[in-house]
Amino acid sequence: MILYEYPFNERIRTYLRLEHLFRRLGTLMSRGEALDHHYALATIFEIMDVGARADLKSDVMKDIDRQRQVLNGYRGNPAISEKVLDEVVGQLDACFSALNSMPGKAGQPLAENEWLMSIRSRVNIPGGTCEFDLPSYFAWQHRSPKARQEDLERWASTLGPLAESIHLLLRLLRDSGSPQKVMAANGQLQQNLPQGRTFQLLRLSIDPQLGLVPEISGNRLMVSVRLMKQEGERLQASGDAASFELTLCS
Repeated sequence: MILYEYPFNERIRTYLRLEHLFRRLGTLMSRGEALDHHYALATIFEIMDVGARADLKSDVMKDIDRQRQVLNGYRGNPAISEKVLDEVVGQLDACFSALNSMPGKAGQPLAENEWLMSIRSRVNIPGGTCEFDLPSYFAWQHRSPKARQEDLERWASTLGPLAESIHLLLRLLRDSGSPQKVMAANGQLQQNLPQGRTFQLLRLSIDPQLGLVPEISGNRLMVSVRLMKQEGERLQASGDAASFELTLCS
C-alpha cells in the first residue's frame, strides 16, 4: 500500500516537512560517500530554513503540553494501561524539557558557525560549492568518512530535541485515527467531516496495483479526493471506481 498524508493546517504541514527532512538526514548521514555527506549538510540547512519560524518552537511546546493534558485525562480509566500512559507522558516531559533548554531557533548554534554559514550561502547556487569557491569545504569532503560522520552528528545533535518532539507528536496524532474502507465512485470522493471535531491530518492508503494517484483537498467541513491515472507523461482524471483506506486524525 502507498500511504499519502494531507495536513489540514499550516502547523502540521510544517511538522510533516521537518519529519521528511529528518528522515532524509538520517539516511544520508549513515552512508560514507562524500556526495551523500554534502547532501546531508544541505539537508541540515533546509531544516534550519523550515525551523526559522519564530513561533515554531513555542508551537511544538504548546502541542506537547496539550498532548500531556489529554493523556493525563485518561488516568483512572480501566481500559488504559497506566504503565504505557506513564511511559508516553514521560517521553513528552523529556521532549518538553529538551526543547525548553534549546537556545533560540532550530539550529541557532549552527548559525553562529561562520564556516558552515559560508557553505550555506553558496549551497543553493548551481555549482556554487566547487573547490575554487570553497577550498576548505573541498578539503573537508576529502576527510575520512568517519571524521565527516562525526562532524555531521555533532551538527545534527543541535536539532535533536526538535526532531524527537516532531516524531513523537506525529506518532501520537497518527495513532488517534481509525482507518475506514471507502469507495470512490467515478474516481471521486467527497465526504463531510463530523461536526464538533477538529481534524489535523488525513491519511490515505491505496493499492499501488491500481496505478492511481490521489489528489486531496480539504478544510474543516469537507474532504475531497480525486483519483488520477498516469497517461503517458501526464496525469488524467480517472473515471474508474476504486476503494482505499481513509484515516482522519485529530
